[in-house]
Amino acid sequence: MTPPTPPTPPTPGAPPAAEIPAESVKHGEVFTRRWVVDMILDLVGYTPDRDLSALTITDPACGGGAFLVAVVERLSRSCRAFGRALPPAGVQSFDLLGHNVEISRGKVEETLVREGWERAAARELAADWVRQGDYLLQERHAPADFVVGNPPYLRIEDVPAPRMESYRRRNRTMTGRSDIYVGFYEQALRALKPGGKLGFICPDRWMRNQYGRELRRLISERYAVDALIVMHDVDAFEDKVSAYPAITVVRNGPQRAAAVVDAARELRQRHAGELVSWTRDAGSVSREHLAFRAARLPHWFEGTQSWPTGSPDRLALLEELGDRFPTLEETGVRVGIGVATGADSVFVTTDDDLVEADRLLPLSLVKDARTGEFAWTGHYLVNPWTEDGDLVDVEEYPRLAAYLEAHRAVLEGRHVARRNPRRWYRTIDKVDARLADRPKLLFPDMRLEIHPTLERGGHYPHHNLYYMVSGEWDLEVLGGILLSRLAQMFVEAYAVRMRGGTLRFQAQYLRRIRVPRPDALRPEAKAALADAFRRRDVEGATRAALRAYGVRRLPDR
Repeated sequence: MTPPTPPTPPTPGAPPAAEIPAESVKHGEVFTRRWVVDMILDLVGYTPDRDLSALTITDPACGGGAFLVAVVERLSRSCRAFGRALPPAGVQSFDLLGHNVEISRGKVEETLVREGWERAAARELAADWVRQGDYLLQERHAPADFVVGNPPYLRIEDVPAPRMESYRRRNRTMTGRSDIYVGFYEQALRALKPGGKLGFICPDRWMRNQYGRELRRLISERYAVDALIVMHDVDAFEDKVSAYPAITVVRNGPQRAAAVVDAARELRQRHAGELVSWTRDAGSVSREHLAFRAARLPHWFEGTQSWPTGSPDRLALLEELGDRFPTLEETGVRVGIGVATGADSVFVTTDDDLVEADRLLPLSLVKDARTGEFAWTGHYLVNPWTEDGDLVDVEEYPRLAAYLEAHRAVLEGRHVARRNPRRWYRTIDKVDARLADRPKLLFPDMRLEIHPTLERGGHYPHHNLYYMVSGEWDLEVLGGILLSRLAQMFVEAYAVRMRGGTLRFQAQYLRRIRVPRPDALRPEAKAALADAFRRRDVEGATRAALRAYGVRRLPDR
């Protein structure tokens, strides 16, 4: 098992931690319902049927004591059952605000008294167990068997800059525009003893957003995901919030099977026991329940890329296909995006006599691929690049030179030109004219459904089009796979949805699609896929793709 990692020492010269205004912290407080707290404690294994006296549990941001009351009740009952004294170091919790510390200490004291312990001892333990402090800036955390809680949700705008700089220096996973709960994950994970478990409920944006990349890396390289319970529709908090929460259970140890649960709006306290029992039943592969759907994955997703979303059955299928099939690029497919110019009003034209003929490159736009049959609308790119990837010498092209000079003010105002004034007439992206001649599958950037269109060559894609080229694939066969709902499932699992449900079909998501190797497909499978693609028959393509992958059915979302 992986030993706990010492926390990153403060960087010399780091600015002192500035006080966070109380009103900012209040905005980060979301109080968890008691039955959800109990479910998290059950999931990590902090249960009174165990001897808890020798184990340490940490709540890094205790707030008003929602987790502490449940923890203390369980610890008290365990100590009574096993004949132990209450451990002075068995509980450690922190909060930045003094009034939260006082509230939590009072609740701990009253809970112990209610459990039959003497008040003087209870008061002393409450003072030991609940401390005021910033968990993210402590020099060193005591190793813990469990870390549980609901870390605060605070955007970077709500934290004074000096303190945020201190957070970032100490927490390497807090990149980009990360919420501070990312830092709580990092510090809590590094404090875990071998075999220790973390159980947090907080927004799940870090699982897919760019700012969660380094946290995903940390978990993938050093820890194991035991359970993920998506709680988006569950009434999990005392107040209404739009946080899209999930419960994650992460262990300091090697990755094993992972339980994935999609909790329905109907999930209540009476169902929580069944949910927890299912996660512990290693022999159960899946479960359909009134209040949740669940599946067990043989392992978790690796690397820094976004974790997929979808029903547990879909996630299980994604992982299965990931184990059985290569990515598109591993089968000889190149995925890219068309040219960005920074000034389409200058570089894109329908005038076929605007400049020298060899400086006009036929350009494919989103509108050309709208129906699924490529229909060029007569647009050209005014191309300032040679076939060798250098900018042309405009003195050799007097008409091009005059045209660019007439628009010099616009072109020089772009960032790419200000960065290199001598190359003021370049497009943002270089143009590889050889790409124009190659057959391509084109994908509009934003659509409700995946929409591959075959462009047989002669046109260069614009920047709102993603493309695929391959020397290994018959592109109509590949197009049949990519037209299918199976390919749509991959993109839905990883892509960002825009307003109205529109998906972003960006290269990073298209590259996550797994496909059979072209030489492994039977002739009849190739014929069925190509035929479905030519007819734009999504259902036919889906049936043919399912047979090609050896999948019986496509799970519901």
